[in-house]
Amino acid sequence: MDRVFEYITSPEYDGENIKTVLKQHFKMSSALIKELKKYEDGIRVNGEHKRVVDTLCRNDLLRVTLRETASENIIPKNIPLDIVYEDEDVLVINKPPNMPTHPSMGNYENTAANGVMYYFKSRGEERVFRAVNRLDKDTSGLMAIAKNAYIHARLGEEIKSGELKRKYMCIVCGDIAEDGTVDAPIKRADGSVINRVVTSDGQRAVTHYRVLERYGKYTKLLMELETGRTHQIRVHMAYIGHPLAGDWLYGIEDKANIPRQMLHSCYLRFVHPVTGEKMEFKSETVRDMSQFIQKNLEKNGEL
Repeated sequence: MDRVFEYITSPEYDGENIKTVLKQHFKMSSALIKELKKYEDGIRVNGEHKRVVDTLCRNDLLRVTLRETASENIIPKNIPLDIVYEDEDVLVINKPPNMPTHPSMGNYENTAANGVMYYFKSRGEERVFRAVNRLDKDTSGLMAIAKNAYIHARLGEEIKSGELKRKYMCIVCGDIAEDGTVDAPIKRADGSVINRVVTSDGQRAVTHYRVLERYGKYTKLLMELETGRTHQIRVHMAYIGHPLAGDWLYGIEDKANIPRQMLHSCYLRFVHPVTGEKMEFKSETVRDMSQFIQKNLEKNGEL
């Protein structure tokens, strides 16, 4: 699936080479520019094939074509998607709980990636599955998918710079008295592929939380990530003694009453790499989180 970008050369780039414009105006990476050079129609100026070292003149029409192929290792499956937003470059979905983002051992055909690839294929589009903010299997809520390598790279830069904002709603064990911040480095636990731990030699990780409601045994929080480490919210809340309700990995397992970790991606904001528009999306708490509060707390007289 091709994605074409066009740019009429402004006076500031008069006499500059194409590589400069790709890097400065489009903010393209060197790897992506190298990919463009492989195709006859990758870079054209006023309809003619050009090299990145060729210069531009004022009002030249620069046309850049990105070529996509389908993710060969992801099997398209007809899994219903809750599509929140879509344009030529970005797809935002509301991922349900108990659905992995990517295929893995034991989960080859029941992931968000399988459903998204089926959706693309049904529209005759060949694309690679590129999740911008990957959610754990049991985490529900807003997830952005980039439709091409350029958008994926640009939104990845927004995550690194903090321009892409993510907020989560969660229910944690215990009564948290006030709002706070956890600033504690995280790294992969020795000998484990999955587990993360707080340790002095880890990568800096910062999580801000705000108390929304208290239920005695539990507290509902609004979380905002300043960094984006794997399992960051789960690890940080366990670290301060308030693990997420239902978190079998970092908390207390109680599958009879809490079928999954009570964590929901409720807010997503980024600047669209092409239009420059501020994109903002919100998602209310999902049904099973509300049911957990009603069924497990009301019967104990804690609501």
